[in-house]
Amino acid sequence: MSAVPWLSVLWLLPLVGAAVVLLLPAAQRLLARWVGLLFTVATFGVALGVAAAFQPGGEQFQFVESHTWIPAFGAGYTLGVDGIALVLVLLTAGLVPLLVIAGWHDDREVGTGKRVAHTYIALTLLVEAMVLVSFLSLDILLFYVFFEAMLIPMYFLIGGFGPRTDNAQVRQQRSRAAVKFLLYNLFGGLIMLAAVIGLYVLTVQQDLGADGAGTFDLRTVVAAANSGQLGAGPAVLNALFLGFMFAFAVKAPLWPLHTWLPDAAVSATPASAVLMMAVVDKVGTFGMLRYCLLLFPAAVDTYAPLVITLAVIGILYGALLAIGQTDVMRLIAYTSISHFGFIVLGIFAMTSQAQTGATLYMVNHGLSTAALFLVAGFLVSRRGSRLIADYGGVQKVAPVLAGSFFIAGLATLSLPGLAPFVSEFLVLIGTFSRYQVAAVIAAAALVLAAIYVLWLYQRMMTGPVREGSEHIRDLVPRELVVVVPLLGALIFFGVYPKPVLDFIDPAVNQTLTTVGSVDPAPPVPARPEAANPGGVRHER
Repeated sequence: MSAVPWLSVLWLLPLVGAAVVLLLPAAQRLLARWVGLLFTVATFGVALGVAAAFQPGGEQFQFVESHTWIPAFGAGYTLGVDGIALVLVLLTAGLVPLLVIAGWHDDREVGTGKRVAHTYIALTLLVEAMVLVSFLSLDILLFYVFFEAMLIPMYFLIGGFGPRTDNAQVRQQRSRAAVKFLLYNLFGGLIMLAAVIGLYVLTVQQDLGADGAGTFDLRTVVAAANSGQLGAGPAVLNALFLGFMFAFAVKAPLWPLHTWLPDAAVSATPASAVLMMAVVDKVGTFGMLRYCLLLFPAAVDTYAPLVITLAVIGILYGALLAIGQTDVMRLIAYTSISHFGFIVLGIFAMTSQAQTGATLYMVNHGLSTAALFLVAGFLVSRRGSRLIADYGGVQKVAPVLAGSFFIAGLATLSLPGLAPFVSEFLVLIGTFSRYQVAAVIAAAALVLAAIYVLWLYQRMMTGPVREGSEHIRDLVPRELVVVVPLLGALIFFGVYPKPVLDFIDPAVNQTLTTVGSVDPAPPVPARPEAANPGGVRHER
């Protein structure tokens, strides 16, 4: 065990970076951006070091740090990482530097100059730090605190740093979207708080903590839950499960609790929208895997059919609404609702293939959504319009931009050879082994995805150059620094996903083993002897 608390270093780096940025002189806007970028790159370096030292197939939680936090309540500062958390940590730490570069000028508002880079960069770093703690926490109360706290900087990023505009109505819509985001997620968090308190009361009653107190230690509570030592009946455990699940379903978001997402995505800057959809929202699906499944396995069996039904509805709903959108950014936001449905479907199918696919989908969705949304954002910033009808023939004036948009779009529709295909395929075949009807219906989204992506590309990028599009310039070097790594990762992991699966597979198997779930046995075809018991040959 290393003497260096690497997990603490990992999340404290962006937190310290936020403080340093805020302390810089107000006039040093460029320096603030570079300092913020430096801290995000350093965080990614530490994440890579943790990944290199991580031992797949070893202890379930590694690099564990445990210190007393609130002894009267049995709460501790306990961190640890398994393969599922690790790939999400790498996704977060790898995306944020690219988002800082993509939003290099997003702190400026046209014609006012009121905003400085310091606040924008500091808020981004705060979100990164809080998301990392959420992935690393092994204490339920610690997780809850940061699960809620990340909403505050994200709220200000949405409401205070939206796309540049002097239109008062657009700014009002931005404020409403930020408030809607905050209220939805705060309400979900309050429901979860009641469940956290209820779970703590059970640990007190069963004397799971020290000195007569309860405990928030996830490992202790999971062990008690899966050995039947929580001392609660099915009704109580079902209610606690629903409390946790509701909060995670809002954050994910799962239909019908999704309505805040499209408004927030189009109101924020492209970089902040990607931070929300590709990073923050993953805490919701991660929470389903880490907390709902491990703490309430019996309740998962009870409610899995309902959750799977909602997931399938969300898959089709998001895809169908994406087809009908006239706003390119809103269209991409609705595709995320469809993709989150696939992730939730894979989680609650309760098979190793489906859960591996769901975890991989969290990573691949982050990459594909980041690529498509950012390229679309670069295009919108050039033309000044989000309306699809205002574009046409872009590939003739900006071929690199159009080509990048095309590859990112193909990844979004899960084309074989690109990373999302692997995860979507695993989710579908893993789900089919237990819920055949759900898998077949969900597979219809593959056709719908092809419709909304290819039709979008055709309308915006092909045909004659529309008036107003002739002066659209191609991607500049700063934008290529953002886009090329994302497209490269989509292609590389589409051809060779093994490096990520090596982390995910053992963690998923350990999770399913902990809750006592086994994959359904594949159907065995009848042997010829069964149809002809006597073994008599029949000749014509």
